[in-house]
Amino acid sequence: MTDVKGMCEPRFAAVEEALAASLGKDDVGASVAVHLDGEPVVDLWGGYADADRTVAWERDTLTGVNSTTKNMTALCALVLADQGRLDLSAPVAAYWPEFAVAGKERLLVRHVLSHTAGLPDLSGLTAVEDLYDWQSVTAGLAAQAPEWEPGTAAGYHALTFGFLIGEIVRRVTGRSLGDFFAAEVAKPLGADFHIGLSADDDHRVAPLIPPPSLTDEFAAGAPLGPDGTRREYTGAAVRVRDANSVAWRRAQIPAVNGFGNARSVALVQSVLANRGSAGGVRLLSPQGCEPAWHEVFHGEDRVLRTPMSWTVGFGKFGNTFGWGGWGGSLVASDPESRMTVAYVMNQMIDREQQEDNRGMEIIMAAYGGLR
Repeated sequence: MTDVKGMCEPRFAAVEEALAASLGKDDVGASVAVHLDGEPVVDLWGGYADADRTVAWERDTLTGVNSTTKNMTALCALVLADQGRLDLSAPVAAYWPEFAVAGKERLLVRHVLSHTAGLPDLSGLTAVEDLYDWQSVTAGLAAQAPEWEPGTAAGYHALTFGFLIGEIVRRVTGRSLGDFFAAEVAKPLGADFHIGLSADDDHRVAPLIPPPSLTDEFAAGAPLGPDGTRREYTGAAVRVRDANSVAWRRAQIPAVNGFGNARSVALVQSVLANRGSAGGVRLLSPQGCEPAWHEVFHGEDRVLRTPMSWTVGFGKFGNTFGWGGWGGSLVASDPESRMTVAYVMNQMIDREQQEDNRGMEIIMAAYGGLR
């Protein structure tokens, strides 16, 4: 068992035990947070920020959370919808006129948020560096034809999700997704989460550590399906060394390059579990949260190759909604119990090589505290 630091209400002691056990087994450094009724009840961290275990993981250590970022991007769209500035049932082209080509004239904003838009990949993407050119990527998506009739099927939009939502937000607000998130979500809440990280914060970053026996050439592909297969993908592969690069930190890739820790992830997402407010700050109305909870698609996901339930912006798993990131980070919110649980780490696990139950064990331990 490894020592952990921070705060934990006694009834959630099992969460602290689960983190300590994980740090003593699979994890190098990690943080865990639980928010209940929009308030923190668990805020823990421990281990090391580097693979050599020479630098301690501190209270304000940040790391890349990969696709856990999608939860933040989706929230931005829901905030705009709640403000009456974005209609989730409107065509994307109502905000982005160039989008109304190649069979996308009636593709709706909610289709993009629920991974049913038919644009899971960007054709012509050959290098990770291409992702840093916002105008080129979004122009390509605007010109591209969907793979299926929007709304009739789902396929996980691993990278395109952030560009599509981000460009809609930019058209509505005149600000990038990262800038909108910083001003309208992170700042009011006091959340230490960033989509596009400044040089001032570089010293706080714990680099991602590739899975055991693998190098920083380890690359993300389409997530592994239950039959051990992946959807064929011929585009640019994001490697661990890309996700650890300065260029990646400075860019805005709102599906995958957010930086934070469990405290900030749980704080932001607890807004949706707690009817629109957290820590006494209201970001949206109770009604404005509901699209995050309600299933809009259930069926075989063409990319994940597994049955999936998608809400407007999130994966749905029983009573919870949320999503996780490549390597292991995740966040789950339960609107019935008004609880949000987040887990953020630097040691990645390749699920093709070994099972990864770290985040789920944290979540189950948190539910134990509700009894």
